[in-house]
Amino acid sequence: MEMVPAWVPAVGFTLLPHAGGFLGSNITKKEIPVWYEALQKPSWCPPNWVFAPVWGTLYTSMGYGSYLVWKELGGFNEKSVVPLGLYAGQLALNWAWTPIFFGAHKMGWGLVTLLLTTGTATAMTASWYNINKTAAYLMVPYLAWLTMASALNYRIWKDNQNKK
Repeated sequence: MEMVPAWVPAVGFTLLPHAGGFLGSNITKKEIPVWYEALQKPSWCPPNWVFAPVWGTLYTSMGYGSYLVWKELGGFNEKSVVPLGLYAGQLALNWAWTPIFFGAHKMGWGLVTLLLTTGTATAMTASWYNINKTAAYLMVPYLAWLTMASALNYRIWKDNQNKK
C-alpha cells in the first residue's frame, strides 16, 4: 500500500471549507446586484468587496485548524468524534446560511442559522483548546466575524421586514 504524502491531509483539510464557500458564491453573485443592493443596510456594513477575502481567510484558518486537531488526535477515531463533529456541524451550518439568506431571502432564518453557527463554532473552539491551542486561536477571528455577521444580519432583517 502506497503512503499518502504528509502534505496531502494538510492541504485537503485546509481547502475543504472553501467548497461550500465556492458553491455559495454562485448564489450570492446572482443576488447581490438586485436583491441585496436594494436592502437597507446599516452605515457600518462592510463594502461587498470585503466579504470574499475575509471568508477566504477564515475558511483557510478553520480548515487548517481542523487539520491540526485531526493530526493531534491521530486521525478519525473515538477521541476526534466530538471536536471534529462540532467542526463538521458548524461548517454545515455555515454553508447553509447563503442559500437561506441570499437564495431564499429568509433573513430571519438566516439569523437563526448564524446564531446556531456561532454557538456550535464556540463549542468547537472550546473543545479544540485542550487539544491544540493554535487550532483554537485560529478560530478567534472567525468567532469575531460571526458576531459581526450576526449583528449585521439582525439589522438587515429588522430594517427590511417589509421586503421580500
